[in-house]
Amino acid sequence: MESRRKRSRSQLLKWGCYVLALFVCAALQTTPGLFQLGQAKPLLVLPLCLAVAVFEGEFAGALLGTVGGLLWDYAAGRTVGMLALELLLLCFGVSVLVQLYLQVNPGNFAAVNTMTALLVLSLDWLFFYYMPGYAGAALRYIAFVLPSAVLTLPAALLAFWLVQRIHDGFGIDNGVV
Repeated sequence: MESRRKRSRSQLLKWGCYVLALFVCAALQTTPGLFQLGQAKPLLVLPLCLAVAVFEGEFAGALLGTVGGLLWDYAAGRTVGMLALELLLLCFGVSVLVQLYLQVNPGNFAAVNTMTALLVLSLDWLFFYYMPGYAGAALRYIAFVLPSAVLTLPAALLAFWLVQRIHDGFGIDNGVV
């Protein structure tokens, strides 16, 4: 039986690790030229937020997704709130989907993450390239959106592994502290 102080400290350390990982992912994702293949870059914030949603539940995942979306919006110099709302809804939905229908394993997570990355990037393309009527919007979709969704796959597997280690390492229900 653990003391309340030990449980509270364990929770604070776990969430401190999640927030630190979120800031590192946001910094790496918005650094120009880093991990870039042509025009495409992998998403790093999205897989981390989704992994936390899968392991920590829908409320905690939606909360971290909102914070991650706000951080991503701010770091990328975008309209503040759009990605926060998208990540809130996606993290909540993915958490519920995994709890009800899918097993928690890297294969399922990679498939779900690739679909959500494609959705986020497609919405971004729709609102910021296609609807304003920029020339070459279709080429942008083919050259940036699709490769970026595929490049997010290794980041998703790494985020799954990292969050699983943090979740298990600071687990309070399984006696590990």
